[in-house]
Amino acid sequence: MPSDVVRVIYRKFDGGIHRDYPARRLAEDDLGVWVGVTEGTESVYHGRPSVEQIPFVLLVPHHAWWTCMFNPPPRTSEVYCDIAAPARWESDHTVHLVDLDLDVVRRRNTGLVELLDEDEFAEHRARWGYPDDLVTEAQAASRWLYGALGDGTEPFATAYRKWLALVV
Repeated sequence: MPSDVVRVIYRKFDGGIHRDYPARRLAEDDLGVWVGVTEGTESVYHGRPSVEQIPFVLLVPHHAWWTCMFNPPPRTSEVYCDIAAPARWESDHTVHLVDLDLDVVRRRNTGLVELLDEDEFAEHRARWGYPDDLVTEAQAASRWLYGALGDGTEPFATAYRKWLALVV
């Protein structure tokens, strides 16, 4: 694997594969590691083989309970954050994430911020026995992101655009 390629692996809490794709390491800063995915990248999406139709940039924070995708048009979500357990880096080339169902999204045309998949979170919490501390962290992260995506907090306002420009 080339030195600037990072394999991004999302699993669900039960260990099932959710997403898996190669990305190019763009930068690392005080927020986390920025990686880019170009159009045509072969991937796994919801456990099935896929090809990325629209490029994006992913921010993997150093110690947060979320990751965030920044998307160009025509994707309707400008910013799409997955609530996830803090990243576990196997090496500089592989990052493991546990997707915890909840998503916080900002719509491109309206700026509307939405919290998605609360029903899936509740279902998986019951089925897989999410620990109470995990539930607390996931819900706190979703509340924080809901505010941050709506109030101009960086990097969600404009700071991500310089990284997105490298993959579109």
